[in-house]
Amino acid sequence: MMVKADIQQIKQRYGIIGNCLALNRAIDVTLQVAPTDLSVLIIGESGVGKETFPQIIHQNSPRKHGPYIAVNCGAIPEGTIDSELFGHEKGSFTGALAERKGYFEGADGGTVFLDEVGELPVPTQARLLRVLETGEFLKVGSSKALKTNVRIVAATNVNLGRAITENKFREDLFYRLRQVPVAIPPLRERGADDIILLFRKFASDCAEKYRMPGIHLDDDARRLLISYRWPGNVRELKNLTERISIIEENRDITAGILQQYLPDSTVEKYPVLVKKEHEQKIFNSEREILYQVLFDLKNDVNELKKLVHEIMGGNIPVSIHEEAGSIAHAHPIIHNSIQDAEPVEEDASLSLEDVEKEMIKKALEKHNGRRKNAAADLKISERTLYRKIKEYNLD
Repeated sequence: MMVKADIQQIKQRYGIIGNCLALNRAIDVTLQVAPTDLSVLIIGESGVGKETFPQIIHQNSPRKHGPYIAVNCGAIPEGTIDSELFGHEKGSFTGALAERKGYFEGADGGTVFLDEVGELPVPTQARLLRVLETGEFLKVGSSKALKTNVRIVAATNVNLGRAITENKFREDLFYRLRQVPVAIPPLRERGADDIILLFRKFASDCAEKYRMPGIHLDDDARRLLISYRWPGNVRELKNLTERISIIEENRDITAGILQQYLPDSTVEKYPVLVKKEHEQKIFNSEREILYQVLFDLKNDVNELKKLVHEIMGGNIPVSIHEEAGSIAHAHPIIHNSIQDAEPVEEDASLSLEDVEKEMIKKALEKHNGRRKNAAADLKISERTLYRKIKEYNLD
């Protein structure tokens, strides 16, 4: 087991911020496997920083003086991926005007990092497996086997186990790549301390780069930052911090300011914790939060029943009354805007989804398809309207 000083040294050298146990474990495993020639599969969601770990492996291995080539497998067209990786002979296909070396030939004695390896076509996977097992490969258009001595590090943000069951990824290649797995934790699992540390780092870097005062979060903004799920992980946090740093004149960031930069889903998923600036409320305990949720839910259910009753002329099936409580927050269009809409002439079995769909159709027709105006009429965001249009196939 590497000592903590070694892990801290790696963090400083490669700019890795954070102290959570899972992150430290990933760095520790990376340092232990680096001196070997074992294949490493780096697993983690998009935006967690997987691209740093192959560099750590290469720079701490006997191959550090050899070539290091990073390949984004998802960015290369399927028709040219074999030529890019393994090279081609002159005249092997239309446009092959000269012989070309591939990445595996050019990286002989060094390391090849295959990012998004799950995107490789199945035929290319067979070629890669041969390199891993024998060190041999064929150029496109050639029958002569060439030898290469490379260390392969791969990374993926997809579930390769599922891809195997769907016959999109070879099981034998999976186990050959995954001699040593390294799991990078998503930002939401790294804890509040890491999120705040990263925010401060990005804010400081941006302030230094553009010679401006740094931004600071107040207590409410800090709680909001921590409560957000960060689907885009560290990359999303960095982009958000830089946007706020550049755009906001006020360097003291409140929850109201921060909320404007978070996706609409934050408001929809956390209706009590994330309110408009003039409605912000600080809760002192989980019990207070629960009371507020129940109070808001009761009001929403009563309002929903009343509004649906008005639409259907008072003829509402019992099942809708029973289900209203569980879906009050799931239908923002009905919840927010049904008061202003025209009555929908439907029978008593009309579902809330049908009502919502009809409201969207009428708003789009009213504004001749202009989504911005329709969203304003429905009292929802354009993002929510766009999602609902896709959901109900209203394009």
